[in-house]
Parts: sequence; structure tokens; C-alpha cells
Amino acid sequence: MTLHTQTLAFFNNLGWPEMLIVGLLALLIFGRRLPEVGRSLGKGIVEFKKGLADTGDEIKEVKKQAESQTPRFESTESKKVESKKVESTASSSHE
Repeated sequence: MTLHTQTLAFFNNLGWPEMLIVGLLALLIFGRRLPEVGRSLGKGIVEFKKGLADTGDEIKEVKKQAESQTPRFESTESKKVESKKVESTASSSHE
């Protein structure tokens, strides 16, 4: 039986010691700017979520407008009742 492991780009079997080294390197590279980078990333995620919510709201609004503008057809039964009313009023006015 073969064991299949997932690889990340060119890293083979990236474990905890390797992840610690990558984290330390990131800390050295970004240094004092790391909180700034995290803050910007957080703001970007929040803006993305707001954009998704706005898009969903616009879709719902357009759907409601489309439903309100579609013509609703009357049933044939209600037309028959109306035609009988018109006929009866027409016949009574001729008398």
C-alpha cells in the first residue's frame, strides 16, 4: 500500500520544524511591518465580504423588481364572472 502525501509547491513533506523556520524567516523579512500587513489583510477581507453582501442585496432587489413587473394573468373563471356581470348590466340598461 502506498501512502500519498500532499505537497505544497516545491516543498516535499513540509513538517512542523520547517514551518517554524518559514515563520521565523517571515518575521525577519517583515519585522515591524508584520502587524501592518496583518491589519491590511484583515481590512481587505472585510471589504471583500461587504462587496459580496452588497452584490447579494442587489440581486435580491432586481429579482423583486422583476417579479413585481411581470404581468399576472387572470384565470378564465374570473373572466366568465365579469362577462356575465357586463351582460346583465347591458341587458338591464336596454330595458
